[in-house]
Amino acid sequence: MILLNLYLSFAKVGLFTFGGGYAMLPLIESEIIHGRGWLTVREFTDIVAIAEVTPGPIAVNSATFVGYRLAGVLGGIVATLGVVTPSVVIMLALAMLARRFENSTGLARVKSGMRPAVAGLIAAAALTVARVALVDLKSIMIAAAAALLVFKVRLDPIAVLAISGLLGILIFS
Repeated sequence: MILLNLYLSFAKVGLFTFGGGYAMLPLIESEIIHGRGWLTVREFTDIVAIAEVTPGPIAVNSATFVGYRLAGVLGGIVATLGVVTPSVVIMLALAMLARRFENSTGLARVKSGMRPAVAGLIAAAALTVARVALVDLKSIMIAAAAALLVFKVRLDPIAVLAISGLLGILIFS
């Protein structure tokens, strides 16, 4: 039963979220923590951190890690299939209709309305992670430095994560 519930939960996330992986995080949080009670906020934040530093889309990685945590390798596979199935089906359908609506003003307006919502969903995900991750002045300083390195210095996010991990070893030992 857990495998079916994993598939359906992540298919729901994949079906009802637009804007990519970060936009999916609030719905994953709602479904996994509040709806199903499968993980705590801290466990979810740890999974998001791991998903961020592993190759691939964060939503897919999160689904894989949550599924694995709950039901082993098969759970990881089922959760991953659940989160990607709606996107695959929708993209195939849209690809078939793309030529027909490529100059549609209605579609352009829909996308214009969805972009700010996606930004809001990403901000909500950031706040969820921040509540758990920013626990003291040291962690706030690392977060501020990471943001500065990415936005101002344009340092690669992987390098920022590596530097932050090293800082964590030095500062939190």
